[in-house]
Amino acid sequence: MQPHPNVQAVQRALDDAGARDGTGGASQVRLLPEAVHTAAAAAEALGVGVGAIANSLIFDADDAPLLVLISGAHRVDVAGLAASIGVTRLRRATPEFVKEHTGQVIGGVGPVGHPRPLRTLVDTDLAGYDEVWAAGGVPQAVFPTTYAELLRITAGTPAEVA
Repeated sequence: MQPHPNVQAVQRALDDAGARDGTGGASQVRLLPEAVHTAAAAAEALGVGVGAIANSLIFDADDAPLLVLISGAHRVDVAGLAASIGVTRLRRATPEFVKEHTGQVIGGVGPVGHPRPLRTLVDTDLAGYDEVWAAGGVPQAVFPTTYAELLRITAGTPAEVA
């Protein structure tokens, strides 16, 4: 059985970028037995702390997509983030907006594998973990990587987002 096209897109993006996990090996998307729609569920399924989960949140920033990769231990400070990046309106994106800009669905949005590159901010607190886990394109897919790799493979900007 072939993996879902979104999983294939994420894995292809990881391969193309030469993405690495916390041990220096190639990042590989893994399918979990069940969907994990929250950082807590992902952390439990993987046996890691919730802070090591890199949640992919899509925001509508003045009608443009913004991907925020935030530690599962945090919540985005929307007002503070809007002020720090100079947008007048920052709000959680609708499911339709997310699908349009990522090709993926809420709960499974990966940091890569989108139709076009997205402006990306990466929570600096993820730097405190040797390995972090991100979504792999569908709610039951995840992959291991590092903070430095997230910055590199997404062309992201380090940010204090909580």
